[in-house]
Amino acid sequence: MDAPTPGPLNAITDVAGLRVGQITRDEPGWLTGVTVVVPPPGTVGGVDVRGGAPGTRETDLLDPARLVDRVDAVVLAGGSAFGLAAADGVMQAAYAAGLGWPTSPEAPAEVVPIVPAAVILDLGRGGDFSHAPTAEDGRTAYDSAAPGQVAQGAVGAGTGARSGGLRGGVGTASAVVGGITVGAIVVVNAMGSPCAPDGSLYAVRSGLADEFASVPEPDPSAAQAYWEALAAAEAELRAGMATTIGVVATDATLTKAQCRKLAEVSQDGLARALKPVHTAYDGDTIFTLATGEREAPNDLDLVHLQTAAADCVTRAIGHAMVAAASIDRTADGGAALTSWAAALTRKVPG
Repeated sequence: MDAPTPGPLNAITDVAGLRVGQITRDEPGWLTGVTVVVPPPGTVGGVDVRGGAPGTRETDLLDPARLVDRVDAVVLAGGSAFGLAAADGVMQAAYAAGLGWPTSPEAPAEVVPIVPAAVILDLGRGGDFSHAPTAEDGRTAYDSAAPGQVAQGAVGAGTGARSGGLRGGVGTASAVVGGITVGAIVVVNAMGSPCAPDGSLYAVRSGLADEFASVPEPDPSAAQAYWEALAAAEAELRAGMATTIGVVATDATLTKAQCRKLAEVSQDGLARALKPVHTAYDGDTIFTLATGEREAPNDLDLVHLQTAAADCVTRAIGHAMVAAASIDRTADGGAALTSWAAALTRKVPG
């Protein structure tokens, strides 16, 4: 089999029929948002939840032993458990669009949209602890969902994210392997650091083609200062303050059990980009979507697909960290979030 190559957009939307919508709440007092992934009707879903502090909705339903196997949308949001309210707005919008699991053969309109969700904790980083995504934000993100390019960095659910003391964000990547397309979108808000000891990004080592060719080199003195500051900051960590969440999608035909396995293997991509990972402080969650546009892969091709999916997660984390820009909300009582480029490199790209 030929080596994987990035899709045309190097984004999860390289999977045909997939749409992504985002809303960014970064006005005064706010640093949060919502990212919604909307697949074509009939898409099969799965999930894998790790870490000690997840914030999720409808994950039990995606267990292969449960009845429902279709997903109408996946919500990634800030706001910790408060942010799960965004899924309510997505459900209402999906219902208005006629999407959902049928509850009565005699009443086709009586459907319940299946909208799994996961959240990160970003409360207070904009200055007001009570500011979290709402149902209206979820609906706005759903209504804006579109194919094509996906905004990366401190946008959507990654607006208030941080990772290893640096500003995190949203990242995406894709790969084509054996004619099958797979893509990932992640929200990086991890306890662990995305940086190797020299200050470079772990994810860059997994890059395809030249996708990270323009990433600058780390500065040794800046790397030393970073690690000293991070060691001091770790003393302030509390459970539930960090997590990385995301969605992996493919155009292959997969069963619900195979979607679950794809989610499990995709979690390996976190371990290649963040250290440590899956800690008591994280609630790492990966959803998977299989649109079924292409035929089911054979056993060996399925292994190649799983491997490429995990690499997409790693690469998406790298894109999130590179794209995020610094911001300072300390004047409003919030946080100062410094980007990887500003903190650790000799020059800031662009």
